[in-house]
Amino acid sequence: MNTAASHGLTFRDAVDTDVDVLVALIESAYRGDSSRAGWTTEADILEGRRTDPEGVLAVIKATDSRLLTVERDGSVVACCQLEHRGDHAYFGMFAVSPTLQGGGLGKVILTEAERYARETWGVVEMHMTVISVRDDLIAWYERRGYRRTGRMTPFPYGDERFGVPQRDDLRFELLVKPLA
Repeated sequence: MNTAASHGLTFRDAVDTDVDVLVALIESAYRGDSSRAGWTTEADILEGRRTDPEGVLAVIKATDSRLLTVERDGSVVACCQLEHRGDHAYFGMFAVSPTLQGGGLGKVILTEAERYARETWGVVEMHMTVISVRDDLIAWYERRGYRRTGRMTPFPYGDERFGVPQRDDLRFELLVKPLA
């Protein structure tokens, strides 16, 4: 049984007082040496920050958006952003604590996010963007029903809010999954 309850997870909307914990979680999952404990690290392709308190707070405060916070035993272990965009939802800011990656939590959280978007907003698709050179991450999403669209958007080179690129071929690719 691969449910939130079997993993001891509880889900709730993030609040202002969660910002520092969520920034630390997101940074630990993607950047720096701590991120190397998990498989989602971007440390080899991007340095610098992944997000900041202002960015996380903006997601918490945005209308038609929620920052789903996932706890186990009272500690925040994961998060993801869901944003209602008409007939589809956008999934982003997904982070699982590096020391807990590979144990099935990501699958459970993604499934809950898809269920929420479908049942609450009535959307028919989930969209996300992934850095196109992240083959392992894209393959993980493909195993969960997402498909590559080939639709690319440029990486914001020069805007350090998104990190400091270590290579010159970064782009975002749109991945889509039908939810109906």
